[in-house]
Amino acid sequence: MPPFPDSEPLTSDLTATSASDDDLGAPAASTPASSSPETGRYTPDTEEKRPEPDAHAPTVARADDAPRGIGRIPVTDVMPIVDCGNLPTKSVVDEPFTVRATVFREGHDAVNASLVMTSPHGVERIVPMTCVNPGLDLWTGEAEADHEGVWHFRVEGWSDPYGTWDHDATIKVAAGVDVEVMFEEGARVLERACATNTYDDADERVLRDAVTTLRDTSRSDDERLAAGTSTEVKDVLERLPLRDFVSPSRDYPWLVERKLALTGAWYEFFPRSEGAHFDEETQKWVSGTLRTAAERLPAVADMGFDVVYLTPIHPIGEVNRKGPNNTLTAGPEDPGSPYAIGSKDGGHDAIEPSLGDFDDLDAFVARANELGLEVALDIALQCAPDHPWVTSHPEWFTTRSDGTIAYAENPPKKYQDIYPLNFDNDPAGIYAEVRRVIQVWIDHGITIFRVDNPHTKPVEFWQWLIADVAKDHPEVIWLAEAFTKPAMMHNLGRIGFQQSYTYYAWRHQPWEIREYLDELIGDTASYMRPSFWPTTHDILTPYMQYGGPAAWKLRAALAATLVPTYGIYAGYELMESVARPGAQEQNDNEKYQFKDRRWADYAPGGPKEGQSIDWYLRRLNEIRRAHPALEHLRNLRWHGVDDENFIVFSKSRDIGDGANGGQDTIIVIANTDPHATRETWVHLDMGALGLRGDEGFVAHDLLSDATWHWGEHNFVRLGPDAENVHIIHVRKF
Repeated sequence: MPPFPDSEPLTSDLTATSASDDDLGAPAASTPASSSPETGRYTPDTEEKRPEPDAHAPTVARADDAPRGIGRIPVTDVMPIVDCGNLPTKSVVDEPFTVRATVFREGHDAVNASLVMTSPHGVERIVPMTCVNPGLDLWTGEAEADHEGVWHFRVEGWSDPYGTWDHDATIKVAAGVDVEVMFEEGARVLERACATNTYDDADERVLRDAVTTLRDTSRSDDERLAAGTSTEVKDVLERLPLRDFVSPSRDYPWLVERKLALTGAWYEFFPRSEGAHFDEETQKWVSGTLRTAAERLPAVADMGFDVVYLTPIHPIGEVNRKGPNNTLTAGPEDPGSPYAIGSKDGGHDAIEPSLGDFDDLDAFVARANELGLEVALDIALQCAPDHPWVTSHPEWFTTRSDGTIAYAENPPKKYQDIYPLNFDNDPAGIYAEVRRVIQVWIDHGITIFRVDNPHTKPVEFWQWLIADVAKDHPEVIWLAEAFTKPAMMHNLGRIGFQQSYTYYAWRHQPWEIREYLDELIGDTASYMRPSFWPTTHDILTPYMQYGGPAAWKLRAALAATLVPTYGIYAGYELMESVARPGAQEQNDNEKYQFKDRRWADYAPGGPKEGQSIDWYLRRLNEIRRAHPALEHLRNLRWHGVDDENFIVFSKSRDIGDGANGGQDTIIVIANTDPHATRETWVHLDMGALGLRGDEGFVAHDLLSDATWHWGEHNFVRLGPDAENVHIIHVRKF
């Protein structure tokens, strides 16, 4: 749709000579952030590939960033925006979200509002907004983009002459006051609309006919008023209204990314364990390789995952190498932690020789892509004591008063095999080297980076790095492994990380889950996309240690349906639940030793057939792919339930194909107690399901394939004696 023609447009925009610095800070020696339609990523404009370490020039405002006057029709409190509009709001292709603003005016004349979306190519699309609380001036409209790139949106407030006339005429004609004056004023408003806007023949005929009737004194007053206020007239003016005193907000940046930035199922494994085995003859472990790891890919794809995530594949340090379960002494055959990166064989731009070489990596990536998988690589910006950087750039590390280099600590944990980087002594050098390293892996087909502990590095470094990569590779996705304070997690999302690990692993009670999701689906969703992992190679909570199969299935089901992106760590399907004494992590942790899971034993005909829940993960991913409602985050709605151990939520999405009312709707009901079967009544918010309170529907459980006729109130029984979860597809009668 073309932009609305403006009647008496406001032209008194104000400008300013300066603006406040970005609270988060851009890399030094950079100019203000701007959009880059060619790359499809919001990027800071930089003169250099890296900043000067001692430059701290203040940010200078662009004309579009300058403060504006309040406007003839005030538009305030536009949301969702990020960092006052200095950073972009985020969505992915075909992901709708609600834009809201306060729009009002003096007096009693009608006011209206429009949402204007501008594509990367400058094409504007206008969506009518709705006042959701008449009298309190809150207006909302749905934004949605159909292709990637840097978009912008703004809210335009405007005086509505037709709305004003409609209100006044309805009252005055009924009271017999100024009847002929009101009819003539209505006719003039519609004539002005025809003269101002370009309507098609049918719409213009609707307005012209109404004008004729309004002036036809042979008709009754009721007939004349009905002609001017008819549904047909209002439909025409809703599509293309007459707008006076159009007052725009500023244009806010809006980054639209590919769908995998929001929606995907991840599978993590250690490449060295896939194909690893203990050789009875030599009494030594034989490492898996990238070639043997590729043999695991068909099983990962068959379970329906979208991303295969590899822990670091770089050379592992030999100095201070850790032994099993993080012990300080490693034997000659212990492989060490892949997070202790760097040895005589190279650093972050090299491959651990026992895994293979770049030809093997290329073959791995090619096989993954052939199976519909993308490959994510763990990036851990830290070094073993024998990393080449320690010798070539000692200034990149922190030297203590005794002359030794400080190793990593997270008391009481100590990591003597890891030296953290110090970004303060030579930021320009580190920035440039890390950017070079990232390009090495991109050139070998890596499209996603899972970043280890990004909260221990400067936020401005990540902002610069992600933006710089995006200039040439906007498809690259970054996942922040940041189990840390909310301020840091939120700001990592604001400055560029597409996804973030979350506190999901520790949220078990229904009230905790609801409270946490309420935060994640609010304005936070405009910049931070949560990834839910029930366990990781570092996390095994007591709930998972003692909850039995019900806990493992339940937590996977909630992770897969509460949010669009979730992940599991290899061995989840085997329900590996033995923790190291005194720790919430796996015993015989795979970070420090090989692990042969003997997958063939769990296959049909194997000695452990039936002891894997790979079938359950496969079904969850089948459900996710079949139901678009589960692809989004912000469409989560809660429902009532009598038993506090239950959680009930739904997700709906307009699929526009005419089937089932054009809606895809899923209801999830879960008993979060893995130890007891419970019965309760569920009370559904029928409006959230697109149904009337007195309507019924067919409830199809996508896990059990059972169906029931349900309504607003329904009895359920769930627990470990059957299943702890219903995943219900709503089918209208």
